[in-house]
Amino acid sequence: MQETIPVPDKVPIGLTVNGVARQLNVAPWTTLLDALREHLDLTGTKKGCDQGTCGACTVWVDGRRVLACLTLAMTCERREVTTIEGLAEGDEQHPMQKAFIEHDAFQCGYCTAGQIMSAVALLAEGNAGTDEDIAEFMSGNICRCAAYPNIRDAIRDVRDSGRSGGGRGRARKGR
Repeated sequence: MQETIPVPDKVPIGLTVNGVARQLNVAPWTTLLDALREHLDLTGTKKGCDQGTCGACTVWVDGRRVLACLTLAMTCERREVTTIEGLAEGDEQHPMQKAFIEHDAFQCGYCTAGQIMSAVALLAEGNAGTDEDIAEFMSGNICRCAAYPNIRDAIRDVRDSGRSGGGRGRARKGR
């Protein structure tokens, strides 16, 4: 007969999300995505495939892109989490958010938050030199509406204008 190992129902964790320290009590298996959406009511980050293949849940942890559906919330303790809600400075949208609107880089909008989070990180990483680079380094973000040409236009626009800064969180070089 095997002995059962007790697993706690909930564990306390402290997260810093978009510059705000938050305390949560979550099951140990709670993903960062579920913590953001269900416990913190930050619903800009979307649950697409829940398998890490679509990129709709892309957020930054310590300035690096992560798939929130594959990241346990408790692994983000004492780390800075940035969501799409954290890009704007007050009422002023991030330049990439503005470019997505200007270039009609979304249709249904479901993937948009993840696309924008990846696009800002892509520029910070220095991986947007050519259209092929943009396509390659954005390949983890799927747009079922096929707005890829407009997404690339928005990324090029921000890259070429030099207006990639702004926002509370900062993406960092490295993946």
